[in-house]
Amino acid sequence: MTGIFNEQGVYIPCTLIETGPCTVVQVRTMENDGYEALQLGFGSKREKNINKPETGHLQKAGVSGIRDLREFRSYDISSYKPGDTISASDIFAIGDKVRVTTDSKGRGFQGVMKRHHFGGVGMQTHGQSDRQRAPGSIGGSSYPSRVFPGTRMAGRMGGKKTTVRNLQVVGLLADKNVLIVKGSVPGAPNCIVEILKQPKR
Repeated sequence: MTGIFNEQGVYIPCTLIETGPCTVVQVRTMENDGYEALQLGFGSKREKNINKPETGHLQKAGVSGIRDLREFRSYDISSYKPGDTISASDIFAIGDKVRVTTDSKGRGFQGVMKRHHFGGVGMQTHGQSDRQRAPGSIGGSSYPSRVFPGTRMAGRMGGKKTTVRNLQVVGLLADKNVLIVKGSVPGAPNCIVEILKQPKR
């Protein structure tokens, strides 16, 4: 993350996202696949780390060493063919609204205070020597004699598919294929994210 100043001198916190160049690996058609989509490849990795089925798939498109493959159904497939390159300036413009999807940061097994923002006991009097961060009662004994589904408890936190919508594009570095969006996006640094342009209302 970083920040920029707008024309009024207001500081805007922003996130820099490298968006390409992306290579068209496959064009999904209604005749062959039952739906229309573009399969795009991003990033690079050594060919010895790519398995043989994926290597053959990439060779069909005349490309190699693609790190990540994703499909997008929001493109007009008639204007693309395998091997074409798509850059950030071809899709996005300043002022566009986008949504960003990726896996959130995995934080492991966490207690109720970190995971659900419980307040804790808050004091050590009356015998509460080691219960400050405990969840407390999770249900009645005689009735209902069970724990209701969905009760907030300790457990795995993060590492789930997360989407942030209505992020505004405030800058575009076309020569570096970098998109500058207002606010923060989910995920750890250097992770792969999906950016979809939202239709204007």
